Amino acid sequence: MRKVIKLMTVAFLTVIFLAACGGNNNEAANEETNQNKDTGNSNGEIQVVTSFTLIEDMVREIGGDKVELRNLVPIGTDPHEYDPLPDGIKAATDADVLFYNGFNLEGGDHGWFANMMYSVEQDWDVAFELTEGVEPLYLTNEDGKDEEINPHAFLDPTVGIQMAENTLDALIEVDPNNKEYYEENADQYLTALKNMDEQYHERINDIPEGDRILITSERAYQYIAKRYGLTEGYIWAIDTEENGSPEQITSIIEFIEERQPPVLFLETNVDPRPMETVSSETGIEIYGEVFSDEIGKPGEEGGTYLKFLQYNIDMIYDGLTSN
Repeated sequence: MRKVIKLMTVAFLTVIFLAACGGNNNEAANEETNQNKDTGNSNGEIQVVTSFTLIEDMVREIGGDKVELRNLVPIGTDPHEYDPLPDGIKAATDADVLFYNGFNLEGGDHGWFANMMYSVEQDWDVAFELTEGVEPLYLTNEDGKDEEINPHAFLDPTVGIQMAENTLDALIEVDPNNKEYYEENADQYLTALKNMDEQYHERINDIPEGDRILITSERAYQYIAKRYGLTEGYIWAIDTEENGSPEQITSIIEFIEERQPPVLFLETNVDPRPMETVSSETGIEIYGEVFSDEIGKPGEEGGTYLKFLQYNIDMIYDGLTSN
């Protein structure tokens, strides 16, 4: 039912937008849109739409002044479930290229991003899933069976490398005339991401083995736990499901009492009360906040993808070596 409502919402917003354009202007608007798809805007920039802020930042780093960006999901809004606004729908209609995470972050084949694409009749050939080529990890049900893909792969810097390479390939495909420009930007960016991967390895290996236990509210850190050798503990699997139920609280308390982690962590975008309850019941302090679904605000902590990654490893390392 929720998916049907979302689809109706997107369709309704599209009707409002088309009506606002005026019937007599439809032909001219369509002609202008087609011209934009071929040539970009009047400044020669290609029109790019991104699904959420982390991808927006990545495209900005590689696309530089050759792209004009319009991001859909703003900071502070859940990218799992979103209803595009009329100006976002217009941007998607006019876009030369669209980038999205995939791995169900935007709701999957029947989620808000796919519904928007169909509603504006945008060409899927110019929509690029940046997690293509990444090996997915799965959230499991109570019986331990794979249930759905964990969308938070970008918390792992090596996944960021794959996403950046996919971004580069897509920009070159859409705008081959600026191939060398994109490659130069990407080379610097990829070097920084590879250095970040090395830092994650070195610093996590420096944590005493018995203290490499990462306890968070959501199971967003599955990818970095597997990559870098952390033991993960969490209250709930994903934000779109039940969060902080008595059964979940009991389960994580038992896990903590068995493993005795140095500290607990809280994500920047979740309700703190379940983790506060866990901290009170176990006597383990909440050391600080870490990023999961989104980067920070511009100019603040974690305000770019690279700063997001740096902030997280600083917080995790400092917390797990604080005792």
